Amino acid sequence: MSDSEQLPDGLLLVDKPGALPSGAVSDEQDYSHLSERERAPSPTSHDIVQMVRRWSRQRRIGHTGTLDPMASGLLVLCLGKATRLVEYYQGHAKTYLAQIRLGTATDTYDGQGKVVKELPIPKLDRTQLESALDQFRGAIMQTPPIYSALKQQGESLHRKARRGEKVTIKPRPITIHELILVDWNGIDRIDLRIRCSAGTYIRSLAHDLGIALGTAAHLGALRREGAGAFRLTDAYDLNKIAAAAADGRLSDLLLAPGTGLDLPAMTLDSEQVRLLGYGQQISIADSTTAEADLNRAYDNNGNFVGIIRCLTGQKSDAGRARWKAEKWFGQQ
Repeated sequence: MSDSEQLPDGLLLVDKPGALPSGAVSDEQDYSHLSERERAPSPTSHDIVQMVRRWSRQRRIGHTGTLDPMASGLLVLCLGKATRLVEYYQGHAKTYLAQIRLGTATDTYDGQGKVVKELPIPKLDRTQLESALDQFRGAIMQTPPIYSALKQQGESLHRKARRGEKVTIKPRPITIHELILVDWNGIDRIDLRIRCSAGTYIRSLAHDLGIALGTAAHLGALRREGAGAFRLTDAYDLNKIAAAAADGRLSDLLLAPGTGLDLPAMTLDSEQVRLLGYGQQISIADSTTAEADLNRAYDNNGNFVGIIRCLTGQKSDAGRARWKAEKWFGQQ
């Protein structure tokens, strides 16, 4: 790479491949141009980061929320300067399309685990299904799977579980904003669309739904369709990302840092931008746009310059509020 070549900065929306759902015979994406390693059937989120790191030569890459290896769909990556914003994207609500398989439970709560229980499936109708789903709508307490990336004493739970150690997990508060019955084959397969808070485990939902229906269940397939303001329809598959990087066009696929942040926006004049860039505080008269402690800041040309924090609330007694730079990018 020449000294003048600029590494890519911004957000990359990836359509991550995952394990095929039960009964599927092919994947809709073509990965024939990728290496054998890059065509792994169920790459981890870390694998995806490593791939993009190799292709882009950008070492600074982070993601805004992992997907299990078996899961496919939207993975939001932050490249370069955008890695400084990862924490602000992680708390967004997520939307999933999930396939639940009734009759069997696994140790990992998904189709890649070891079957630990098989139970008959009672005769069900849609009314019974909706009644069971009602138990999971809204604010609930959920116990994450033992086989998960959650950490205790600095180590992932799945590592402890695989060593045979006893693992105790406390239920955590989550919110399932929407839980829609998309399809049901009348026997053992239920398709759900779920919009939920960050930290929700769809594998646990599948496991718990089986209990609520008087049987066992596991997650057969999962596809993330949305994360915050981002949608799967705007994401790129690995083949397109690899090709764009090889042609030096990867930056064409990136969204600007700050895109999709769930924060109010404020436009600053050139002097305010200059002062904040020097680490100084600024006073803004009639700060009625300050709807939250944190705001996205833009210059007069519409360029994202950073995140600013209000120090005195909406207004001081004099009708002014003081602001400082929280995460500063400056003029591009």
